[in-house]
Amino acid sequence: MKLCITSTGRSLDSDVDPRFGRCAYFIILDSDSMEFEAFENGSSGASGGAGVQSGKFVADKGAKIVLTGNVGPKAFSTLSSAGIEIITGMTGITVRKAVEGYLSKPHKPVAGPTAKEHSGLRG
Repeated sequence: MKLCITSTGRSLDSDVDPRFGRCAYFIILDSDSMEFEAFENGSSGASGGAGVQSGKFVADKGAKIVLTGNVGPKAFSTLSSAGIEIITGMTGITVRKAVEGYLSKPHKPVAGPTAKEHSGLRG
């Protein structure tokens, strides 16, 4: 199964980025082989619509599960519409630890957004 993990860097040892729409990178990982690709988030600096654009990108990559810190309302809607489950609360850990934790004990997907609109904007 393909997982998407928001990340601050390009490796499994990078920290999970707590923001979905404005994360630095998306790690797309095959949970069977643990092979992955890192993609820079082209929407991270968008003036608006970052959550929707990021959600579409992740859906186009074929991810079925997103592991992140928080997700805003527009990203939640975009991901949910694509049938992607969203697991939040992944903060203060590496991408590797987030994946290992999820695979050893799958978490329950969130039923709604966990951040307000525009909460991922950098100051």
